[in-house]
Amino acid sequence: MRTPPYPPADMPADLRPLHDEMDAYITGHLKGFVSHRADGALVGPFAPMLRFPAFGRAAWTYTKALIDNATLPKEAHEVAILATGAVFNSRYELYAHERVGEAAGLSAEKVATIAAGQRPADLTEEEASAYDVAVTLAAGRQLPASTYNRAVRAFGEEGTAELVYLVGGYCLVSLLLNAYDMSVPGREEGLPDDPKEEGERA
Repeated sequence: MRTPPYPPADMPADLRPLHDEMDAYITGHLKGFVSHRADGALVGPFAPMLRFPAFGRAAWTYTKALIDNATLPKEAHEVAILATGAVFNSRYELYAHERVGEAAGLSAEKVATIAAGQRPADLTEEEASAYDVAVTLAAGRQLPASTYNRAVRAFGEEGTAELVYLVGGYCLVSLLLNAYDMSVPGREEGLPDDPKEEGERA
């Protein structure tokens, strides 16, 4: 890792409110994977957000908006995130959302196929639309009219806007994870391999 997780006890007073808000949202909304170190430091993309708060605050505001305004079907939502993480080959992103995706109702086979950078043959119409939008935009390509219109049929204009911003947000998250070499959590960082060992902190 190029930037270590930031223990709350070491933070300046003006940074603690940001940390505490992140902590509450992560604990309440992003479950099923290791998100904290033993000393309470947040891992994953949250570490560079806290280390560089001049930019991290804005990145977190965007992330929080995606959480607060989520209306997409859970399966399609997770397909889009997994597909984006796979385009970037972002290790922590895939680690976390392989677990969240299964909890959201995606089969283990679909999750594994998407994480490997492939398109499952048995996607639902909503999942297929989310996948195609995500891989196209995450790869830096123009979204074809047919792909956009398919998304509007599946989710409406507002839902399609949410999907586009979701992909954009997770492109940023994946980029941060890759830039700062944020690894999958392990015991060398004082973290449990199994998120169940974290209890309610996972």
